[in-house]
Amino acid sequence: MAFSEIEYGVTDRIATVTLKRPERLNAFTFTMRGELIEAFDLADADDDVRAVVVTGAGRAFCAGADLGGGGGTFGHRGGHRGGHRGGHPGGEGETVDGAPRDGGGTVALRIARSLKPVIGAINGPAVGVGVTMTLPMDVRLASETAKFGFVFARRGIVAEAASSWFLPRIVGIAQAMEWATTGRVFPASEALEGRLVSRVHPPEELLPAAYALAREIADNTSAVSVAAIRRLMWSGLSASSPWEAHAADSRLMAELGGAPDSIEGVTAFLEKRPADFPMKVGKDLPPGVPSWPDDPYGV
Repeated sequence: MAFSEIEYGVTDRIATVTLKRPERLNAFTFTMRGELIEAFDLADADDDVRAVVVTGAGRAFCAGADLGGGGGTFGHRGGHRGGHRGGHPGGEGETVDGAPRDGGGTVALRIARSLKPVIGAINGPAVGVGVTMTLPMDVRLASETAKFGFVFARRGIVAEAASSWFLPRIVGIAQAMEWATTGRVFPASEALEGRLVSRVHPPEELLPAAYALAREIADNTSAVSVAAIRRLMWSGLSASSPWEAHAADSRLMAELGGAPDSIEGVTAFLEKRPADFPMKVGKDLPPGVPSWPDDPYGV
């Protein structure tokens, strides 16, 4: 699949998505938005893909919206937000209750819906949509050179890409409010302290660390189990009680407990050998796997 503003490839069951506008610090555009959604569609449809690593080309991860359109970048133009290369365009005809749809949010929601675990390898500045798009990723690793900024209040707009849902759940409401209301840019060390990222690595060690984590998933786990766990974890953030979460995981224990992957996992353990899980996400995902609520906006 040929893309113009990202690069997508699969090696050893790991998909890599690279934001690729290095001359613009990988600034987000309408084109990039569509290509990212398509890349995650490809990863989900490919049973050979066990994990997805997302990174940036050059010295940045993503510098946020492409502001090349000037002061009107975030305005309403012809019924949708931003121009063709604007920061958060939703696309022709895409609206929410008559208002233009936030394009960064369509990417975030597509990542949230992924059936494969997603690892962010944040290699440089991640600002605006460049950081909010990482929030639905399961693990974020950062280079020592990375910087982060929820800069929306300094641009006269609001935090987007469903970050008002994701960010407080990841770092807590007080930390989320500090970063969002000041709009300041902060270093990787502060992101680590605030639990926005899991680990910080020297630049040359970042991608190897991301691939090592992806490799551990690919080599040792059931793809169906991982997809089910991912949905249980994320949907559990909105569960009304532990009883609701218990009901969800109990259904899946009943559905998967006698399935081929469970039989193979136990047998391999008893025989002291690596497991060879036969089930595929594309055809064997049990009906009890939680889904996100029906999305009236089509993601």
